[in-house]
Amino acid sequence: MRQELQSLPKGLAEDVAQNLVMVAKLIDEDPEQAYGYSRVALRLASRVAAVREAAGFAAYATQRYTEALAEFRAARRMNGSAELWPVMADCERGLGRPERALAMAGEAEVQKLDKAGQVEMRLVAAGARRDMGQLDAAIVTLQSPELASNSVQPWTARLRYAYADALLAAEREDEAREWFAKALESDKDGVTDASDRLAELDGVEFVDAVSTDEPEDGRDEPVADAAPEPEAPEAEADADVEGDDEGDEEEEDDDEVDADDAPDVNKGE
Repeated sequence: MRQELQSLPKGLAEDVAQNLVMVAKLIDEDPEQAYGYSRVALRLASRVAAVREAAGFAAYATQRYTEALAEFRAARRMNGSAELWPVMADCERGLGRPERALAMAGEAEVQKLDKAGQVEMRLVAAGARRDMGQLDAAIVTLQSPELASNSVQPWTARLRYAYADALLAAEREDEAREWFAKALESDKDGVTDASDRLAELDGVEFVDAVSTDEPEDGRDEPVADAAPEPEAPEAEADADVEGDDEGDEEEEDDDEVDADDAPDVNKGE
């Protein structure tokens, strides 16, 4: 990326670099904000492949698949690299065109990918099969030397998880549990929720340890069957009659609760 930015004037290159850094920093925790920074970088340097690629990933992270695909294609034309091929295919899935994703999985470009890219393409192809309701074909697609290997690579946990999820969708629960366990074993960085899926299969429920002995508002409960107060002597009772009606007004506050809906879509099995 630095080499590509060197073609820009120094001040402009620095501005673009700062925006790209923010894209990389925010894309996981706040993809919408990352998308905003990517658009700034794109306005400043649309002829730089790294900028088009960053804009593509930011759009992809916010499910703007048409825009993402356009940016990935532009970046690929500029740098001639095939490494974006799997994510381009996944954009086709996001656009509801799994058959195109499958067609891309059979293209010669896949042979140009490194091992990580080929595994990613396999994951996308299996996802496309599932999109089309072809569960058995999805399972077969994921069966590969990489899946069977005992070596743990950066893609291992995701590959095993996708295989387990496909097995579960095909109602092969025992096999699914085995592979969720294998996914968890290899998931050192916590990129999957394999532990939760295992717990779900085992019927384990996680309940918040909240005591029910005390009222939720923290106030003391009234004492039951409290002894009545002794009656005042008649001489004092008359003096206390006046004012009994004062201070009997009660105020009620109605709390308003606002409910905000929140969207998502998770792709990329």
